[in-house]
Amino acid sequence: MKNISAISLLALITSLIVSCSPQEKETSGSASMIDAEKKDRNVAGLGLPRGVITNIDDDEPGYILINPSNSSSTYLLNRQGEVLHEWKGEYHSWLTYLRDNGHVIRAVVDPDAPRFHAGGMAGRIEELDWLGETIWEFEYATDEYQTHHDLEVLPNGNVLAIAWEHMSYEEAIQEGRNPHYLTEDGLWMDKVIEVKPIKPRGGKIVWEWRFSDHLIQNHDPALSNYGEPAAHPELLDINASAHEPELLHPDTLRAQKKKGLAHRNATVGSESSDIYHSNAINYNEELDQIAISVPHINEIFIIDHSTTTEEARGHTGGRWGKGGDFLYRWGNPLNYGRGDSTDQKLFYQHDVRWIEEGKPGEGHLTLYNNQVPNGPDSMKYSAVFEMALSVDENGHYTMSEDSTFGPEGPIWSYVAADTVSLFSPFTSGAHRMENGNTFILCGAPGRSLEVTPDGEIVWDFWNPYQGDIRQTNGDRINDGPFLYWQFRSTFIPADHPALQGKELKPLDPQPKVLKEKQGA
Repeated sequence: MKNISAISLLALITSLIVSCSPQEKETSGSASMIDAEKKDRNVAGLGLPRGVITNIDDDEPGYILINPSNSSSTYLLNRQGEVLHEWKGEYHSWLTYLRDNGHVIRAVVDPDAPRFHAGGMAGRIEELDWLGETIWEFEYATDEYQTHHDLEVLPNGNVLAIAWEHMSYEEAIQEGRNPHYLTEDGLWMDKVIEVKPIKPRGGKIVWEWRFSDHLIQNHDPALSNYGEPAAHPELLDINASAHEPELLHPDTLRAQKKKGLAHRNATVGSESSDIYHSNAINYNEELDQIAISVPHINEIFIIDHSTTTEEARGHTGGRWGKGGDFLYRWGNPLNYGRGDSTDQKLFYQHDVRWIEEGKPGEGHLTLYNNQVPNGPDSMKYSAVFEMALSVDENGHYTMSEDSTFGPEGPIWSYVAADTVSLFSPFTSGAHRMENGNTFILCGAPGRSLEVTPDGEIVWDFWNPYQGDIRQTNGDRINDGPFLYWQFRSTFIPADHPALQGKELKPLDPQPKVLKEKQGA
């Protein structure tokens, strides 16, 4: 599947909004069918009712944590969609995790970061207390590296974060990248860093894992990492899912920047540099393992966190004995030379995570599969997957009879009856609740919903908020038609430690809702 630039993706999605038509498809269970005859649905959710649409009494009590699009605020909402609390920072944030002490850890955008410019760029991590005071901030944004997308707070208080690191054109050639798949800025390779906070400002990198330490290639036999990817599924083929870059003309790029459709850092030579675009990270304390979602090659990976940084660079060591090599991968076995195109299961997926202990399905993985094909004449759709992984008696992941990592498919999935109402070509996510229901974010229109194991929607909320973060020159950030988009939406149980003893009542006045004619 081709990588596409942020500009191309925006053009594609905009065309979907005006061209999509609902199609009926079965849900995973016995859900009531959504009206497949409605003609007013669109990918961005424009012109549709906002707020709480469905609220059935028997759903689990709790709250919802959201970041409105283009905003520096994080909201805590009740089941009626009323804002009860706001954490407001200085920078644009789309991702927030609530801590037991009422603080929030957020990924935020560094407005002055150089070089990098793809979707999900961050560059800063911050911690705000209950009153919104910044008690820790960490900047990781230079010409050579920058955090992006997701982060994960570990039990010891350290923070795992995904980051890009720049690999020059010459370095990429030495790693075996086919030059037909390169542009002059080289590659932005992904890595995982573990940061020990130094408050109030700064942090120490205490552990690191890098994709670039676990590469194989069969392009150049003169290089040390030459080999057959099919014989080494524990390594990543640096040319996996590669394609020839589709270069923008410099005049086109300048015009895109003028319209706010391209980032100030964008160059013709870097449009295809973000080859992996890792967008989710999740930690399993019992296993001491990390799951990573890598949508540009349509795979998820699991790696060992018990290693030292030195062991993580190599192929031995750690609790699971493989150093930093992949313990498990799933979604697109063609990337390691096995199977064929019919074996691909993931399509630009987001938000891989383990189901936590004590929740139905504990130990399984959930994810949001964004762009599932639906036949040559039908638009793509999105699905939520729950997967049970196969392990041996020692806890090591096992392969199927066809020498690919299983399972064959999910043990549970949710697909909207009309497909369109859950379709989000980007962002989005899902996680399991204590009552066995699944909390889902359809990110493009900013829609959060709770569904039962049978696929019945028992709570349905369409975000009505948008912030007004500006570019450094004062211009509005152009999200195209996606006025309400969200990266994550999280269900917070009513008994969460952070909320005990807190007075939770609707803010007065409530934040202003977006009027589309003003935000368009």
